[in-house]
Amino acid sequence: MMRVELPDVPGSLGRIATAIGEAGGDIDAIEIVEKRDGYAVDDVLLEIVPGTMPDSIVSACSILDGVSVLWINRYAAGGNLFLDLEVVESLTEDPATARDRLVDLLPIAFRVDWAARIRRGVSGWEVVHATDAAPTEFDTADITAPTRLPGDEIYVECAAPFGDDAILMGRRGGPEFLDSELARLEHLLGLAITISRT
Repeated sequence: MMRVELPDVPGSLGRIATAIGEAGGDIDAIEIVEKRDGYAVDDVLLEIVPGTMPDSIVSACSILDGVSVLWINRYAAGGNLFLDLEVVESLTEDPATARDRLVDLLPIAFRVDWAARIRRGVSGWEVVHATDAAPTEFDTADITAPTRLPGDEIYVECAAPFGDDAILMGRRGGPEFLDSELARLEHLLGLAITISRT
């Protein structure tokens, strides 16, 4: 997966697609992550021809006028985009489990390595439900709004309130969580709470 910032003008995406193809990459999917100040931030899922170095794709894109590659890394989640609508549809199948099911779907929907639902207990945060790769202990301040967390040398993290609980997510090595991703997370959490009450 490559996260790229590009001018939000006609033809920009075509120039990037051409550069990626010439450097040995094939685009599987593109998702617009954010639009801001005449620029767009897109996540591009790629297949790379064996023997092609990711650096060559980064270089091919970076020489384009106004284009910046913000991050590139292997994407282990299977190469498909799991749209928010599909998440909501999955949650409505069994409203009683919607809150935990959302935690299970967040790594796919947000391309993160782990997600956890935590609750403040007598001795600190307790894990209510988490994906396999999630930490088992959390030491964070109260979470009152969607926010980026400091993370550590391995993960970038974010958190959001989830009713009486909180949701945390972590990405190994980046990219940083954008404001648009925090807003998306907040929206999905609100929908999950509503669905779970039906």
